[in-house]
Amino acid sequence: MLEHGGKLRAAAKQYNIPVADWLDLSAAINPSPYPVGDIPAQVWQRLPEDDDELEAVAAHYYGNTALLPVAGSQAAIQALPALINSKRTGTGLRVGVLHPSYNEHSHAWQQAGCEIIALQPNNIDEKINQLDVLLLVNPNNPTGEIFTADTLLRWHKILAKKNGWLIVDEAFIDVTPQYSIAQHADTKGLVVLRSLGKFFGLAGARVGFVFAENNLLTALRETLGPWAISHPSRLAAMRALTDHNWQQTQRETLTAHSVRLAQLLAQQNLAPAGGCALFQWICTPHAQAIHHQLATQGILTRLHQDPSSLRFGLPSAEADWQRLTAALPASGNIATVPPVVTGPQEPTGSGVKREVW
Repeated sequence: MLEHGGKLRAAAKQYNIPVADWLDLSAAINPSPYPVGDIPAQVWQRLPEDDDELEAVAAHYYGNTALLPVAGSQAAIQALPALINSKRTGTGLRVGVLHPSYNEHSHAWQQAGCEIIALQPNNIDEKINQLDVLLLVNPNNPTGEIFTADTLLRWHKILAKKNGWLIVDEAFIDVTPQYSIAQHADTKGLVVLRSLGKFFGLAGARVGFVFAENNLLTALRETLGPWAISHPSRLAAMRALTDHNWQQTQRETLTAHSVRLAQLLAQQNLAPAGGCALFQWICTPHAQAIHHQLATQGILTRLHQDPSSLRFGLPSAEADWQRLTAALPASGNIATVPPVVTGPQEPTGSGVKREVW
């Protein structure tokens, strides 16, 4: 099992601080989750049924009917490597993955016997002809690089010519839907993953969607079996995906709060090296010490070892912002100040942006 953010009970035990007293910034989810409302009793009593309106609602929101609801992106992340690798003979597939990125992807493909080729955003064009699969998180977690739709579709075209695959995990893209390619993911060799865990803040519901060509979706459905998503979670997802006023308000709010977080960190000599609307990322050799100092004050961040860095999710209430502000100065005194980034960076290779919010 790999390490992830959100392990609040473990932190509470380690630092002897009650769970209720923590400010959890480690999971980078919307701190103001979608208000699901009451769940009727009969929804808890009945098994979920596939012919409710969830697929139609999701198709409208994402712009593509070629979808399969799954128990969060993780279910697909674990199942796809074996399904795709089984279609090829000989040695395992060569899979290009950004480093750093969400490490469950690399882990799943390694478990399927594939070779992982670590990439940087500026060398994907150079190495794409060596790959059978290009797997990207967009925006990347934790660095925040954003790949334009035109660039992603160009890479898909290159891979498709040799029966390769482009897989894009769009877990953090809902605030910037103009970068999504979910609407294109009904063709061979293109897979897009979406989730309600981050933007909608419904990580506990375990709802996600896979967009791909029909044969792969059929194989994935058979692999995962019936009742992949619980009945209450399906109802919550339908409500969230159809509430367009809430969605627009959250896009504006999260964008503003991410800018505020970046400015707050920079003021304490912890200027972000990257980020997106739901988190900010700082690189420093003192990441572990800062993580520990904040944890002793009941503030949990996401610690990364390679490279040494921290990811900060967004506070919610004003009291949480003030608490983080008060806790940061002692941490900032430890840190080596990274270069201040004043706007989007364009690494070598067109169509890749590092956004600083």
